[in-house]
Amino acid sequence: MSVAKSSTPLREQVEHATSRTTLAGHAGKSGASLERVVLADGRRLVVKRFSPRDDLLMASRGEQVGSEYVAWSTGLLDRLPSGVGHPVVGAWLEGDTTVVVMRDLGDEVLTWEHRLDRPRVRWMIRRVADLHLAFLGRPVEGLAPLTDHLALFAPTRMRAHVDEGNPLAAATVRGWELFGEQVPDDVAVAVAGLLDDPGPLADALLRRPSTLLHGDLATVNMAFEGDRLVLIDWAMAVHGPGPVDVARFVAGCSQVVDAGREEVLAEYADALGPAHDEQAMRLALLAGLVWLGWNKALDAALHPDPDKRERERDDLAWWVSQARTTLDAHLL
Repeated sequence: MSVAKSSTPLREQVEHATSRTTLAGHAGKSGASLERVVLADGRRLVVKRFSPRDDLLMASRGEQVGSEYVAWSTGLLDRLPSGVGHPVVGAWLEGDTTVVVMRDLGDEVLTWEHRLDRPRVRWMIRRVADLHLAFLGRPVEGLAPLTDHLALFAPTRMRAHVDEGNPLAAATVRGWELFGEQVPDDVAVAVAGLLDDPGPLADALLRRPSTLLHGDLATVNMAFEGDRLVLIDWAMAVHGPGPVDVARFVAGCSQVVDAGREEVLAEYADALGPAHDEQAMRLALLAGLVWLGWNKALDAALHPDPDKRERERDDLAWWVSQARTTLDAHLL
């Protein structure tokens, strides 16, 4: 039996929820808090709260209002193509705190324990391509600049937050130290320079056709609802070339997909068809290393499982090779 929705504003319904459960141990590490609530009408929702006081990624980008709120309040999320969804049902501001309320997708949300087989990777990539095609060449206003996105994990930004006790900041700083020790000087120096000044990379990317990017495309930010890909956590939404999303996915999720890195990239190129931009992809692969090189170096050096350490060393070597190819092509 369906439950009629109340005419009471959502904010008031959340304030008077009949049940509240703090969600600890979720995949997000930035400092945002998650709470599952049950409303008086029986609806189950997830409430996310974050502010520059306790959310590392907001603080490092100098945000006062979360990008996820901007994406929802400006109607961007309502214009997603039919095969791509989002869970946001409402959002508001409480002082410097951004509140985002989402449908509770429960076990439909993927975890790091889920693997994607080759058909599911193809299914997912084609919906991501549909998202990128839907917004290709259309202006996207109000989101963080691409420069801030690319340098999100720059050690100069993260060091300021190490003493605040956020383990992500400390891990990032340590990872970049290890990156400099493990990666050949030509690439390590170039990446360090782009972390200090991402302008040249951002400018080169923005000379290519751009679109709406999810910004943090990873399996743990996905749920599958029938024939629709639901993308969760739009806090990193940004405007840029579509391959930036795909490179971020390959950089962060290759270990949980049953498709090789080149296979994923080829699936995306095939899905875009004539709109595929190989130069944007080359730049995006460099951006992937600028974004997550610290994490790869950390796992390659310190992962407790020797087999995974070896796998991460091979993965880091692949990313270094891709970055070198882009740098040698003088695309910046």
